[in-house]
Amino acid sequence: MPLDASRNSLVLPLLGLLVEQPSHAYELTSRLRERYEDLPVTRSTVTSLLKALERAGLVASRRPEQRGGRPPRTTYELTDAGVADFRRKIEAGLRDGRVASVDFVMAVAYAAILPADHAVSILEDRADRLDRERAALRERPDGVAEAHMLEVAYWRTIVAAETTWIRTLASRIRSHDIGWPDTQPGGPERTGT
Repeated sequence: MPLDASRNSLVLPLLGLLVEQPSHAYELTSRLRERYEDLPVTRSTVTSLLKALERAGLVASRRPEQRGGRPPRTTYELTDAGVADFRRKIEAGLRDGRVASVDFVMAVAYAAILPADHAVSILEDRADRLDRERAALRERPDGVAEAHMLEVAYWRTIVAAETTWIRTLASRIRSHDIGWPDTQPGGPERTGT
């Protein structure tokens, strides 16, 4: 897949929708617009990305089908390599996504592709790392006016809030307060490692 296509902000949600069910470009475009109003979604971009993902072996297309008076549409589905790549992207986003970033938020959106215990482990490791990073952020040095260090106070607050949220999420997954697919009867086949 061309480097620019793999970095497109639509790739992760596009793969995530294909985990849920095979779809054609028109349907994927509609579902992306419904779920992610802030992402720039056009059918031509979705179609181009699907073709790039297919060339990379991450999705496979079915023969175009025509239903009713609609034009023929090609349905795409994830390949095993696509599922594995999607899992790696989710793990990387949960582990390495910058604080309060779209990468982290998109990884959270599809974290349920991972087994519950694995997701909890990654989230707890992230929270521990964020605690260390927050501790390393210096309080206002002596002699520096608070007005000149507002960004540090802001960033410490953002990191603390994300850390608290992550620990709460991990606890809720571990306690089964959130129904996780690999712990539910009839859960998705593709959640195992």
